[in-house]
Amino acid sequence: MALFGLFSKEKKETLDKGLEKTKDSFFSKLGRAVVGKSTVDEEVLDELEEVLITSDVGVETTVKIIRRIEARVARDKFLGTEELDRILREEIAGLLSEIKSPTDTADRDDFSLPADKRPYVIMVVGVNGVGKTTTIGKLAAQFHKKGYKVILGAGDTFRAAAVEQLKLWGSRVGVPVIDHGMNTDPSAVAFDAVKKAVEMQADVVIIDTAGRLHTKVNLMNELTKIKRVVQKFLPEAPHEVLLVLDGSTGQNAFIQATEFTKATEVTALAITKLDGTAKGGVVIGISDQFRIPVKYIGVGERIDDLQTFNKMEFVDSFFKK
Repeated sequence: MALFGLFSKEKKETLDKGLEKTKDSFFSKLGRAVVGKSTVDEEVLDELEEVLITSDVGVETTVKIIRRIEARVARDKFLGTEELDRILREEIAGLLSEIKSPTDTADRDDFSLPADKRPYVIMVVGVNGVGKTTTIGKLAAQFHKKGYKVILGAGDTFRAAAVEQLKLWGSRVGVPVIDHGMNTDPSAVAFDAVKKAVEMQADVVIIDTAGRLHTKVNLMNELTKIKRVVQKFLPEAPHEVLLVLDGSTGQNAFIQATEFTKATEVTALAITKLDGTAKGGVVIGISDQFRIPVKYIGVGERIDDLQTFNKMEFVDSFFKK
């Protein structure tokens, strides 16, 4: 049974199915770690540490979880291995609950936007191949379905495929796409997209950005320029910088998060492709390590398989047997 019951039955079933590979892999490892053991002792904790690390939770977060469980073992004196699932569930839920931000959607399962910011400007960043443009298209579809007026900005002008893909999404969803074609100034695209959004009294503008520039300095300069140019027209923009990460890449997603958080101020995360991987533990580790809330997760190919991230529902699906 879901912890908060906020998701629709269909969304919860999709989330359960999307995390099946991660869950099956994790619990098979956990089962091997505690076989023949009746109490949570030092040896079990060592095995658990390896299970968490190999499940792509990350070293820092794993150490934090282990220390919390050690404290519980010391306090309660005797903890049986049959209680380990419950303890892990509680500690992981506790870790995720500590991460808060103005863009956090942990208490709802819809795609609502702040009522006091119009147009709401989202700048989307991430390397090529993580599903960035697809995520933008699915976001546009979800916002459009809720009745919001949406505009897209094709700011990844270094890849013709990115511009064309975004235009296809715009046509499919029924929302306008501002583009200047290939090898044009991304910041000019962003400026025109925001300008158009203001003129049309749009609710949200989503700006795609270059997925790969030659150096981190180039990336930082480009993202900074986009922000600066957009702020000339709308001083408080962008309201959100959304980093898209491919969950199936495991530890490589940590590296990408490190690079992008150095290059710009990331305020929210979208983690894609969780349905095709056993590396869903990366959601826990990245969220905890970078103290940036996961706002969206991709658990399938359909438009509706991009879901707002509900921490407790995620933990519930992760530990559901």
